[in-house]
Amino acid sequence: MFRKNFTYKKLILTMLLLSASSYAQEIYTVDQLVLKALEISPDLKICSSKYESSKNRYNEEFSNYLPDVNLNAGAGMLGISNIFEGKPDEINTGTAILGSLSLKQLVYDFGQTGGATDSAQYSSDAYLSDYEQLVSNKKKDVKSAYYNVLKAKSLIKVNIENVKLNKAQLYRSQKYFKAGIRTKIDVSDAKVELIQSKLGLNDANYNLKLAYANLDKVIGYTNPNRDYKVFYQALDIFNMNINLQAYSLNLNDAIEFSYLNRYVIKKQTKLIAAARAKEKVSSSEYYPRAFIDAEYSYQDIGEELSVVTPKIQYSALVNLNWNLYTGGASSARNEIQKIQTSISTSELMLSKLLVKTDVTNAYINLNSVKDSVVLSKSLLEASKEKFEQAGQRYEHGLSDYIELQQARQGYIDAAGTLINNYYNYFDAMAILDNAIGK
Repeated sequence: MFRKNFTYKKLILTMLLLSASSYAQEIYTVDQLVLKALEISPDLKICSSKYESSKNRYNEEFSNYLPDVNLNAGAGMLGISNIFEGKPDEINTGTAILGSLSLKQLVYDFGQTGGATDSAQYSSDAYLSDYEQLVSNKKKDVKSAYYNVLKAKSLIKVNIENVKLNKAQLYRSQKYFKAGIRTKIDVSDAKVELIQSKLGLNDANYNLKLAYANLDKVIGYTNPNRDYKVFYQALDIFNMNINLQAYSLNLNDAIEFSYLNRYVIKKQTKLIAAARAKEKVSSSEYYPRAFIDAEYSYQDIGEELSVVTPKIQYSALVNLNWNLYTGGASSARNEIQKIQTSISTSELMLSKLLVKTDVTNAYINLNSVKDSVVLSKSLLEASKEKFEQAGQRYEHGLSDYIELQQARQGYIDAAGTLINNYYNYFDAMAILDNAIGK
């Protein structure tokens, strides 16, 4: 009987463990989440497809260097007027098998094909820069969403601490009231504060869900049943050691780094090269284009028609195409491309100005948040000391409940401020990395 019951319990335990494992959630670090986003994000796939399409446009332009070969074939009936025997109204008919092979090869066009090919290549490179910039932005967005989840988790712990303190205060107020030391209003105030702290905890839990929803959006995760969690190490903010290192680059070096690595600048550089290549194409319209044209024809049309139609024909010619006058269209296109080159050059300077502004703002913000973390830690320590002193004064009847409540709220607010600034620092680091093109 004992063995039977033991076996039954073991079976139930196994089923419970299997059930629990089926609902187990993967735990992802921030780097793993970035890789996941790069794999499934639809916006990255769209941008990647545009880049692939641009490479095909380059292949299309490059094909103009290669020969154009055409094959024509046909079979059927053929009728020819008998004019050689003075009988134009008489039609000779017969079966026909016709075939021709033609080839057209560009010899020289004064850079028109080369310019068009170069322009397509530089435009494709610009699309690649767009994709790489989007990847960099995606990394930043994933990190920001990740740190927002960690922040929400840590704020839940602060709110749990707040509920715990308010429960203790309510218990103490009730004891003091029964002992006749404090009035009924202290108990009522403690109940209000406890309810408010529970509301704060409730909001914090929902904020965590919203943070996860935003992370799902950034990653591109569409499954309604989230089966993952972020890697999280609980912060002991009340005893944490603040040791945030300075950024590896100073501001000037960060700006110079961004000029070399920001993809928006790389893109604009490629667009300038593409505009100059198009300018070369428009200039080449003033000159001729030389081609080799070759054709071979074979006709098998029967004995009754072979007298008037040759069986084999071929030709090999060097042709020169020169459009001598276009009504000013070539000049207009040439001027348009020169203006576009000038616009692209100005846009590069504007991009550098915007990048410099982005880097400067991100660098200043990082250092500002870094200082705020240190000051927030000092504020938390001072607020904790004040709260402890207020509690002792309240116990000895040297202060009222309002002073105690204000000290407690200041302590909780200081903890929340430290958490916000602490994770904002890592978010600011991600923003600065993105700004310099890292």
